[in-house]
Amino acid sequence: MKKLLITLAAMLAIAGTTARADEGMWLLPLLEKLNSGDLSKAGCRLSPEQIYSINHSSLKDAVVHFGAGCTGEMISGEGLLVTNHHCGYSSIQKLSSVEHDYLKDGFWAMSRADELPCEGLSVTFLKYMEDVTEEINEGKSTVEDIRKRAEEKNPGCRIQVLPFYSENVWYLLVSKVYDDVRFVGAPPSSIGKFGADTDNWMWPRHTCDFSMFRVYCAPDGSPAAYSAENVPLKPERSLKISIRGVNEGDFTMIMGYPGRTTRFQTSPELESQIALNDIKISARTVRQNVIMEDMLADPKVKIQYASKYASSSNYWKKWQGMKLAFGRLGIIDRAKQEEKDFTAWVAADAGRQSKYGEALGMIASGVRGGQKSSETIARLTESIGRIEIVNTAISCTNFMKAFGNGEKAQAAGRASVKAVWPDYNVSTDVKVAKAMLKWYRENAPKSEYLEIPGEDFATMDIDSYVDRLFSGSVFASEEKLAAADYERIMNDPALTLAKAYSRVYRDNMPGKDNDDDKNLSKGRHDYTAALLEWKKDETPYPDANSTMRLTWGHVMGYSPRDAVSYRYYTTLEGVMEKEDPDNWEFVVPEKLKELYKAKDYGRYALKSGELPTCFLSNNDITGGNSGSPVLNARGELIGLAFDGNWESMSSDVMFEPELQRCINVDIRYVLFIIDKFGGAGHLIREMNIVK
Repeated sequence: MKKLLITLAAMLAIAGTTARADEGMWLLPLLEKLNSGDLSKAGCRLSPEQIYSINHSSLKDAVVHFGAGCTGEMISGEGLLVTNHHCGYSSIQKLSSVEHDYLKDGFWAMSRADELPCEGLSVTFLKYMEDVTEEINEGKSTVEDIRKRAEEKNPGCRIQVLPFYSENVWYLLVSKVYDDVRFVGAPPSSIGKFGADTDNWMWPRHTCDFSMFRVYCAPDGSPAAYSAENVPLKPERSLKISIRGVNEGDFTMIMGYPGRTTRFQTSPELESQIALNDIKISARTVRQNVIMEDMLADPKVKIQYASKYASSSNYWKKWQGMKLAFGRLGIIDRAKQEEKDFTAWVAADAGRQSKYGEALGMIASGVRGGQKSSETIARLTESIGRIEIVNTAISCTNFMKAFGNGEKAQAAGRASVKAVWPDYNVSTDVKVAKAMLKWYRENAPKSEYLEIPGEDFATMDIDSYVDRLFSGSVFASEEKLAAADYERIMNDPALTLAKAYSRVYRDNMPGKDNDDDKNLSKGRHDYTAALLEWKKDETPYPDANSTMRLTWGHVMGYSPRDAVSYRYYTTLEGVMEKEDPDNWEFVVPEKLKELYKAKDYGRYALKSGELPTCFLSNNDITGGNSGSPVLNARGELIGLAFDGNWESMSSDVMFEPELQRCINVDIRYVLFIIDKFGGAGHLIREMNIVK
């Protein structure tokens, strides 16, 4: 094992160079060694050093980790950043009110003074990555040793030491985090979220999915908390923006922070994943229906629950598409065949049999042993765990316990849930609580029923119970909590329900270092190491783990089924064709219709006179890549990645070259909306636009 995996670079030095075209989320430090020739053959005009360098400015310096789960890019020398509308959605929602509904109406800061601070939002710039596999695998240093040395060497930076390839390879990552981020502009949701749930994961698509923010720093350029004295950041690199347009077959590359893929998983793990997703889909269907009904009935609730609903429904629909794709594409059967071939390869050599012979069995044993617990936890967290008053009670009292039992404890508890109240509607939570308790009773085995003092969960009137709970709970409003004393809080009926929930959770949560987890971890480690040896003639890439990656591909359409072919781009014509004034998902703003009728597209139009909206490429992306820059062969911005297509919802597990497509909003549509629709030409003038 040690000889095989001294460092990833050493392993790649003996690996083949048959990189699979368009598949792969590649580590930036290895581009020169691994991908230089393939990038050039594919059409890239940049050298690996121009893409990633630790010695001088490169493209990676213009790409940021936006918030906790998206990507953004710098598009001016004055800290201006663009990402997806759905990436900025929660920040925009927090800034919105019924009087100033930036989700519904959009927003454009016409001066720096109009830009709105986004509390809790940060952006992260990667400084460099360093392979530390040899130090860790040979026992020369611990993860903590490496972290401490890096902190001393890089003061004021975020330090991470992360595993790749199931802990066979390790990298040190050094980054800078900026916490003063301000909202600059976004179109109304009728443009930035056009099509909403119906069009999510679908092509043809016509969503102008973008929002803009500005990064601020201390006057000396260092990261700083919000202050009126802060100044716009002057990034080491900002992207040029090309309005030359795209044609089928054009080279594209995407840099960003893909969240999680599982392309090294085995068939038992995939079967487990589908079973757990089924539980989540069922529970979320019930909860989302309740929330949506209230959102459509009340403008205030629509603002309060917009982000909560969107984050839930996105995965809800993805999991449904994943199950369909698994069946249609035979994903699990293909995994079983690979395992059969792998087993034969291992058995052909005594040394391999000794090292890897037990790997698949250990994985299967670990999955099988932990499945019941995983399903229990999924049922709990997706139902009772989604009742807001329960979570408020848990958070508040946990903080109180940490501070004793006096006024200081109560103040700490109230402070811990202060952020809950602006986006909380008690009547909605009552409806959710009733629906989720009923769902849990219908779907959980009786051995996992809640033990609520004075109640028989199997037969109790849930509606009546929930009404009593909320009417008697201090966690139903900020005012009630503020007026309650310590004893009242600690004996609250919502806390009683929370304790019943926690008891089932605790009883079914595997203990630390249990045998199932050990088997799973060891099996995955050995199986991944074996795959790297077995497939050494292929260029390997690790699963996504929210670290910066590069994927390249080309602009192209696709054929999802017999006699159906999709063109690689859409136009504003399609927006008008989809318009439905009676369906909130497909309302078209009057001003956009006026611009369409006048064909007032300026320099953003196609030669045909149409306005492009979105385009397809076969780049390899996943969640976390949202907002990522789509770059042409010169490294110029041509679009923003924002979605995948329905037919390849299994892509986190297997890349499907004939079907997998990345859906991108054309940068010309973005600029048109900023300029012609939003009237924010001053932002356009700040950018470096090339023809």
